Amino acid sequence: MASWVLSECGIRPLPQIFPRPRTGIIHNNPSKIRFLHSNKSVSDLKFPSSKVTSGFSRERNWGLKVSAPLKVAFVEGDERGERINGINGVGDKDESEFNPGAPPPFKLADIRAAIPKHCWVKDPWRSMSYVVRDVVVVFGLAAAAAYLNNWVVWPLYWAAQGTMFWALFVLGHDCGHGSFSKNPKLNSVVGHLLHSSILVPYHGWRISHRTHHQNHGHVENDESWHPLSEKIYRSLDNITKSLRFTVPFPMLAYPFYLWGRSPGKTGSHFDPNSDLFVPNERKDVITSTVCWTAMAALLVGLCFVMGPVQMLKLYGVPYWGFVMWLDLVTYLHHHGHEDKLPWYRGKEWSYLRGGLTTLDRDYGLINNIHHDIGTHVIHHLFPQIPHYHLVEATEAAKPVLGKYYREPKKSGPLPFHLIGSLIESLKQDHYVSDTGDVVYYQTDPQLKGSSKPK
Repeated sequence: MASWVLSECGIRPLPQIFPRPRTGIIHNNPSKIRFLHSNKSVSDLKFPSSKVTSGFSRERNWGLKVSAPLKVAFVEGDERGERINGINGVGDKDESEFNPGAPPPFKLADIRAAIPKHCWVKDPWRSMSYVVRDVVVVFGLAAAAAYLNNWVVWPLYWAAQGTMFWALFVLGHDCGHGSFSKNPKLNSVVGHLLHSSILVPYHGWRISHRTHHQNHGHVENDESWHPLSEKIYRSLDNITKSLRFTVPFPMLAYPFYLWGRSPGKTGSHFDPNSDLFVPNERKDVITSTVCWTAMAALLVGLCFVMGPVQMLKLYGVPYWGFVMWLDLVTYLHHHGHEDKLPWYRGKEWSYLRGGLTTLDRDYGLINNIHHDIGTHVIHHLFPQIPHYHLVEATEAAKPVLGKYYREPKKSGPLPFHLIGSLIESLKQDHYVSDTGDVVYYQTDPQLKGSSKPK
């Protein structure tokens, strides 16, 4: 039961028709996809080196593996989307008639063309300056807390340091996407140092996170915070259901997900033989596991030097603060909007439509501290854009996105308003139908504490 409580989701294993959904675009009817050729070549999108065969075998450059897929025009539905939602979703029709699940009247290439060219430039010196800034703050906070060592300071330290651990994760996340720099070796070295320091296996996470980006919004194939099917949901006992949808338990899931993935899916981010990985990725996974083990051993050694209680105060509590930040942010980027947003299956899913169901969030003063990761829609569509260009790229893309972009609710200095969004979503967003290619979350009225859907 505990594994259900601490998991991100509970989806049955992928059917054989999706044996390894990490090769990029997945479409049930390839004959209805055409690749666009224009003056902007496919190479403009800065993809990793990748070759796909009918057997799904690939040869890739290991250093840079997360990117947007090929530019794709979905022949079916474009005109239907225009009729339903008007041009760019802002036509003459009333707002009540806007259908977020309809195919948009624009393509990925249209959004890309609206983004200024300099937003795609990766500056390693600028990226490293953020690393230096964050590392200095982390050590400064630890030194100050250890020196003052009183119970007025410690809670403030835990909140601040947990947030800084989360900031380190976001920079390592940029390395995993290749948006940190053009140099794969630099990305890998910095990514390992940052993620290992907060007990995240860099390559293991990077590969599964690529799966999330390449399948975002897909009910079964998405890797992060995707819905429970009704069949799986009904199979849970009442205690598990209550805990699964009650704060703070879902916000403690991440370490357990790294070790055992989600129920219904097998594999560990630490095991090079896990079905998360293909054979030519095993060396990378071993490297990350060794780095993670070295950091764990260092922490154990420091416990002997400084004492376990002091290490708990300096590192253990901030680590769990980081975990809660990670789960909160990643959950709210895909859940909790005032209007129900669709999830897709089969021929209705596309990379673009899945990406348009993600949400931007405003975190107030935290926006700068965690490197604008709340600017999430453009990041999901174009993860190769560096974090320091995301705000500008989003502003440039808004006229194209129209109503498919949902303005985030403005935050005060601290984003306390998001706690209410989280709790309300957990009360309403319980499962999706086992059938249908465009589905929405449904609410179980028998679940204690659940509220009526909006």
